[in-house]
Amino acid sequence: MTLTTRIAPGPAQTSLFTDEETRPAGGLRIFPSTRYQGSKAKLVDWIWSAVADLEFDTVLDAFGGTGCVAYRMKCEGKETTYNDVLRWNEQCGLALIENSSVRLPEEQAAALTRRHPGVAYPTFIADTFGDIYFLDEENVWLDTVVTNIRRLSDPYQRALAFYALCQACIIKRPYNLFHRRNLYIRLAEVDRSFGNKTTWDTPFDEHFLRFVREANDAVFDNGKANRALCEDALELKGHWDLVYIDTPYISGKGIGVDYRDFYHFLEGMTMYDRWPQELDRASKHHRLLRTPSPWSNPGTIYAAFRAIFDRFSDSIIVVSYRSDGIPSPEQLKALLAETKRHVTEAPRREYQYALSTTNGHEMLLIGT
Repeated sequence: MTLTTRIAPGPAQTSLFTDEETRPAGGLRIFPSTRYQGSKAKLVDWIWSAVADLEFDTVLDAFGGTGCVAYRMKCEGKETTYNDVLRWNEQCGLALIENSSVRLPEEQAAALTRRHPGVAYPTFIADTFGDIYFLDEENVWLDTVVTNIRRLSDPYQRALAFYALCQACIIKRPYNLFHRRNLYIRLAEVDRSFGNKTTWDTPFDEHFLRFVREANDAVFDNGKANRALCEDALELKGHWDLVYIDTPYISGKGIGVDYRDFYHFLEGMTMYDRWPQELDRASKHHRLLRTPSPWSNPGTIYAAFRAIFDRFSDSIIVVSYRSDGIPSPEQLKALLAETKRHVTEAPRREYQYALSTTNGHEMLLIGT
């Protein structure tokens, strides 16, 4: 499938990025569905409209997350580099951005869910995470699938499988997170104002194969040498015409979003051999040992923004951030103006994130 058949021309273009409830039954391919906290999937058309008239051929998505913004840039024919410091997110980038042609056949994906003779299957998840996130039999299933995925020789097939596995884990979790020991919420026979017990109780195999199909459908070649990296954004080497920066958010109360903490279980699956050494066994929900990040600390985030703006001072800089966060819009504009001569702001979009109790505004700053 070529790029020209993936994106319809003209102002009536159908978005590739619709939410799960409104996605069409057929027609244009869309970005795979996700319940990832902080995803920009519903804002990506707005982001593209703000930068579409800028002149750039190469783009870096420095804090890639789900990859939806990088994917849109790839769809628009840009040479796209995806980066994220989390290994499990890098698998998203490898599967959907760097990968141009490799798919994971469904029969091969189905084989990943079964045990095979002659393979020694470890039991780390079953032994460690009982009664925390998933049922006992589901933990055994996860040990099996992770082991089988790690035996795949093709890095893109491995990435597609890890992508599907991580999405299957997310969708079966209350709140779609791993921030607390709360399997009991899934099991309690009570009325709920959130979540979907049918989704939680759907077998892992079904979710996994569904996400494999979605990821396979999203694979395409835009004719450019796209890449996926797993590095600290401040340490990246290279030059890009445009750099898109969507850092973790710190609320006005000074509470930072820690994606490594939210999704530590997924991160652990992608470094299965090292997981025991990285585990914080003192925590009730067995998170990973914490690593400091300047993006989740109100005392260091100003210097971090200043450093990343300076690092990419030769590029067009596009910044997504919440209007009610730290730094404030005025402070963030001032920081960007230290590096860029012209700073403009796109019209803000009202947007409510999952788990948020208030409607906020997403702002988009452009420094040229």
